[in-house]
Amino acid sequence: MNYEEMKQALIEAAEAAGIKDYEIYSEESSAQSVETYQHEISQFSSETGFGISLRCIVNGKTGAAATEVCSREEAVRLVAAAAANAELIESTDEVYLHEAGDSYESRTKEAQELPGTREMIRLALLCQEEAYAADGKVADGTQSAVMASRKSVRIYNSKGLNLENSISGSGAYVSAIVKQDDEMYDGTEYRFEPLSEIDAKDTAQTAVARALSSIGAGSVKTGRYPVILKDTQMGALMRAFFGVFSAEDAQKGLSLLSGKEGEKIAADCITVTDDPFYPDFPAQQPFDAEGVATRKKNVIEKGVLNTLLHNLKTAAKANTASTGNAARDGYAGSVTVAPYSFYLAPGTDTKEELFAKAEGGIYVTQLKGLHAGANAVTGDFSLECRGFLIEEGKAGRPVCSFTIAGNFFELLKKIEAVGNEVKFGPSRGGMRFGAPCVYVSEMAAAGE
Repeated sequence: MNYEEMKQALIEAAEAAGIKDYEIYSEESSAQSVETYQHEISQFSSETGFGISLRCIVNGKTGAAATEVCSREEAVRLVAAAAANAELIESTDEVYLHEAGDSYESRTKEAQELPGTREMIRLALLCQEEAYAADGKVADGTQSAVMASRKSVRIYNSKGLNLENSISGSGAYVSAIVKQDDEMYDGTEYRFEPLSEIDAKDTAQTAVARALSSIGAGSVKTGRYPVILKDTQMGALMRAFFGVFSAEDAQKGLSLLSGKEGEKIAADCITVTDDPFYPDFPAQQPFDAEGVATRKKNVIEKGVLNTLLHNLKTAAKANTASTGNAARDGYAGSVTVAPYSFYLAPGTDTKEELFAKAEGGIYVTQLKGLHAGANAVTGDFSLECRGFLIEEGKAGRPVCSFTIAGNFFELLKKIEAVGNEVKFGPSRGGMRFGAPCVYVSEMAAAGE
């Protein structure tokens, strides 16, 4: 039985059970990855998955059930289980199914099929060979990997929705290890684009150059410094703290931005945007996990908080409209809130101009321990770092094992200049985070 047949079986089972309000949600996914060790393939994985869930509203309460089996018998069981689960719900929150009628924006980047296994293996081995060829100090432990994934989502409900969308992504990385005087140094470069567009030599040489640049890294004296946060690291902070922009977290008392819409919460140079249709975004999504049309929106605009991110339930509680940011963590997951391409918008300063402003400061190129050293509720962070002293308007002596501490909400207010080029991290679960380099005139650093 295929999806269309299972959908029809669920519709018939729901009608037979007297259930008028229901939603059918399914995900079909496939993924492949290749990893290397030394000069050989060390690991290859390939997986596929399919799952379907039913949400229904019974006596004002919502119940859900999910399965990976498609049959008429399973459809009847699924409907009965969802209805039974609704009876067990104690929450008094209203539940919603979205009605058909939205106008959906067209994608500009279509989902791609998974690349062939041979193509993935060839690229992984080529990246690895280019890494070893880049410098004589490259040591075993250097690893290259190639990955690709595709996911299709379908939503059908009793309010007239009947939607389908597919997203895909692919990329490669090289994690280079170099050895000098019995000391090991590492550097990594990621590329997230169609495999045919990835330059293996450039990817490998960039990773090796980063590892080599760490050789001889010294310490930093404890004090307060001008700081430039590298684009990827500012993006990593955005990922660590994105929950503060979720209306769901705000309504649970987990975000200090609750009730701050319309207030100035950041410097004038700060605009934060969520865009499901960013031109190079491989996971463009015309509708969210509830079938609401998605759109580009400035969450922060010139320092002012315009909106939090909403699904239907959080929007109803706030007496506003959904921003089209409903999300699910898998076909069996509950509805939450998540962004798409979520990024700090670029400013006008080149990297050289930022460095000129931060003379005598620190260029932070790696933040470690974000999972443990960042408190998403208070905004506080204390993170081990690597980077370079800024000398004569450029990255000078490498430094490591120092800590920067601060608060995310205060950081947004203290950023004085924003670079002119955004760089994004990997797309995971249909969302990614990006930022340019940013300049802060003073941050606390703890070293020797």
